[in-house]
Amino acid sequence: MTMTSSHSVPFAAMRHAMVASQLRTNAVDDARVVAAMAAVPREAFLPADARAVAYRDTAIPLGRARYANLPMATGRLLTAAELTPADRVLLIGAAGGYTAALLAELVAHVAAVESDPALAALARQALAGDPRVTLVEGPLDAGHADGAPYDVLVVDGAIETVPDALVAQVRPGGRAVSGIVDRGVTRLAAGRRTDGGFALVAFADVECVVLPGFAVPKPFTF
Repeated sequence: MTMTSSHSVPFAAMRHAMVASQLRTNAVDDARVVAAMAAVPREAFLPADARAVAYRDTAIPLGRARYANLPMATGRLLTAAELTPADRVLLIGAAGGYTAALLAELVAHVAAVESDPALAALARQALAGDPRVTLVEGPLDAGHADGAPYDVLVVDGAIETVPDALVAQVRPGGRAVSGIVDRGVTRLAAGRRTDGGFALVAFADVECVVLPGFAVPKPFTF
């Protein structure tokens, strides 16, 4: 990726264009989510050589086979989560901390889990000790049981299945949103944990980055 001086990039104008062309035209219609995405500087949560493309409507390479999710995909997940100011949220796939920063503007507290040490370090620096966010460096599929139960589970990427360990950290009646991988296609899905079980229902076929560590073992065949 070509290096570009951040001082020469009109980030505020690009952020405004993202809101107008990527969010408002694609069912990101929660006013609080839109306001947060209009205010939080996405470029601050990306590696230096990726900041010039912070507001593109494509996945942004972060290195080591990780990508920043598309703004529209993240915006639609946060909209579907029906967030309230009192919510405690478990975020899986924090990457550089952008979605954690958005959530911090919308809810009471965020436990943000990231497995990649370099991305966790970037998030730690970019979030600058925000007391509304607990950054957890560890396996994505393990979550952060010490902070459970959570009102909402947000998986900012696509996974093949939601592990029982994550479901168990959501309170009964709590909500969950995630990208899912279904026969090679990524979709956005939402659901709830009830006393009787847990299920996600897809609501949009949308490009969404795939998170590592969630692949379902394929059955052995002769």
